[in-house]
Amino acid sequence: MKKEVVAFFKKNPQAALKTRQLAKKLQIFEEHEYQNLKAARHQLVEEKILERLGKKFKVFVQTEARNSITGTLQITRQGFGFVLPDQKKFPDVFISERNLSSAMNGDKVEVILFARQKQNAKNLEGEITRVVKRRWELVPGTLRCHKTLYYVTPDTPDFQVDIFVEAEDAKRFKEGQQVLVGEIEWVSKNLNPKGKIVRSLNKQESLEDEYMGIISEFNLKEKFPVEVVDEAKKVNEKIPATETKKRVDFRKDIVITIDPVDAKDFDDALSIKQLENGNFSVGIHIADVSHYVVPGSPLDIEANKRGNSVYLAGKVLPMLPEELSNGICSLNPFVDRLTYSAIVELTSRGKVEKFEFAKTVINSKRRFSYEQVQEIITGEYAKKIKEIPKKKSKKTGTEITEPQVEIIPEEIVNTVNSLQKLASTLRKKRMREGSINFSSTEVKIVFDGNNTFPVDIKKSQNDESHQLVEEFMLLANKLVATYIIDLEKAGVPIPFVYRVHDLPDETKQQDFLNVLKLLGFKSLPSQAPIHAKELNKIIEAVQGKPDEALVSQLAVRSMAKAEYSTDNIGHYGLSFKNYTHFTSPIRRYSDLLVHRMLFAVIASKKKALYSKKDLTEICEQISFTERNAADAERQSVKMKQVQFMRKFIGFEFSAVISGVTNYGIFVQIIDYLSEGLIRLRDIEGDYFIYDEKKYSLIGKRTGKVFRLGDALKVKLVRVDESRCEMDFMLAVD
Repeated sequence: MKKEVVAFFKKNPQAALKTRQLAKKLQIFEEHEYQNLKAARHQLVEEKILERLGKKFKVFVQTEARNSITGTLQITRQGFGFVLPDQKKFPDVFISERNLSSAMNGDKVEVILFARQKQNAKNLEGEITRVVKRRWELVPGTLRCHKTLYYVTPDTPDFQVDIFVEAEDAKRFKEGQQVLVGEIEWVSKNLNPKGKIVRSLNKQESLEDEYMGIISEFNLKEKFPVEVVDEAKKVNEKIPATETKKRVDFRKDIVITIDPVDAKDFDDALSIKQLENGNFSVGIHIADVSHYVVPGSPLDIEANKRGNSVYLAGKVLPMLPEELSNGICSLNPFVDRLTYSAIVELTSRGKVEKFEFAKTVINSKRRFSYEQVQEIITGEYAKKIKEIPKKKSKKTGTEITEPQVEIIPEEIVNTVNSLQKLASTLRKKRMREGSINFSSTEVKIVFDGNNTFPVDIKKSQNDESHQLVEEFMLLANKLVATYIIDLEKAGVPIPFVYRVHDLPDETKQQDFLNVLKLLGFKSLPSQAPIHAKELNKIIEAVQGKPDEALVSQLAVRSMAKAEYSTDNIGHYGLSFKNYTHFTSPIRRYSDLLVHRMLFAVIASKKKALYSKKDLTEICEQISFTERNAADAERQSVKMKQVQFMRKFIGFEFSAVISGVTNYGIFVQIIDYLSEGLIRLRDIEGDYFIYDEKKYSLIGKRTGKVFRLGDALKVKLVRVDESRCEMDFMLAVD
């Protein structure tokens, strides 16, 4: 079969065919022969005789290895691009617009490198020779018609070329209808891509249809393969007594969970008790997903591919099927659950005296929302209890209580308060030791009763209830990594997954300092790098002010991105020498891996489940899926912000300038953190000069200056939902 396939492509070197098309060419009609063809095709791809192009296969084009690299393309607004190489040793490669070929933003590409013009030149430059893998498998857009020609205009700004579709295919739909295009072929930049309409998109009918564009754009997975669903359904929902007997039993202890009010899966729980010596024993109990997801199983392979759950606004694409994520693995209240726990002895000053990790079983006594815990911490709950009206019984004359609020058992309230007091101590200690106090402001979309249309946008709070949970999760993650590093120091090297955060790029931090000077900050560090304590002072100085969100965003952008690695370089942002992810195995594959590896190490003291090479590949994969998910989540929030704002056309808002360009001013609405553009052509009465170094637009006639961080009054004048864009104008006083 392999010889037949090779012979066909030798005769037809330009052919690019799907497997079914190839089968037809080779006159293969029997099912067993077709399966042999698929196996042969797979082997030829592995042997680099054929290569995959979307769903099609063609002859592999060999290039000079020393002059070519592969990487991910990022195209700028100006039209040129950079390729971020897969090989870490290479810097980013500049690609001019004429050398982009048919590659699009986000594609995996192969680049031929040019010879450097100067011996000491820092930047590499190259030309894209082929697209290894398209970012886009499905593209949302609007069906158009010109005479007999049918095409789809993509909704996303990243795919800026119309896609031709066959008239026979297009006539099933109406002109102007929102559709999803797949099977996209784009061989030459001189010709438009071709595609096939997969389905219509009814944006007003369901969130699923509305999010298909984002799901397609970021190559996310909505449905699970059949074999994964089947395996999940076979998982036993009852925990056998033989398993619980093997574990440390916390079922009689007061164990609680604290999560968002709309959370469906709960993968961490807490318990605390005071010891005779005055110290505290804190149980940080994490769902034991590794008990149910076996290495190499369909569930495990799919979780590895997904890397993490994706939390779009109003919709979750889970890493694991609901039978696990919302069922047997979720630490739901009043049911037995298997957990993997970090059991830590702490002094009242937050010093770790000792710790251990154990397979455990719990039975949560209370499922709290953050809001409920916050009421306990602030004393609002106690105030409500005191205000419960009382009256006397007509029969006995004794007082009876008619609760207007839910009465929580005293021992559970005491548990919350004890955890809070210790968490507050841990947080203060962490800040003293150099951890950066990021207070990034995020938005929460409030939906209508159908969970489709946004009716409000609120700023999420990072209050004491959130910090309570955060501190104990950080502690557990830190102790797991410390345990492995201590083994290495003792001469037992274990390949492991760490969560690392590199030192900031000094140029980026210097740019950040320059912006802060323009914003009027005093007593700034003279130069980068910025010490954590100095950065904390800057963050504290803007808390509660209009430019708080802007400064926080700029601070984050000046940092390196945290990622997964087998090399423990520490975590700059947290100021931890050792750190990993252990506390969210339902929604992160990294944590599931860490559970497996930690248990294997503890059981044998030296056993390694994975080689460093395998773990390195997994780290690259899950670091990518994490970044991709974050981009998709931001896009979903932006889409809902734009949708929410459309009812405010003509309204005025307080805003802050979040970006300055040569074509206009980007402004962020303070109340809703929505961003839009004031186009330069809409600013009347002057001609403006763009000062890139000062992040400013300066009026040539009036001297009026628009600068990053300035407060403005603006009016919303246009909303384009298809492009997720809003236009504003300056409000007239």
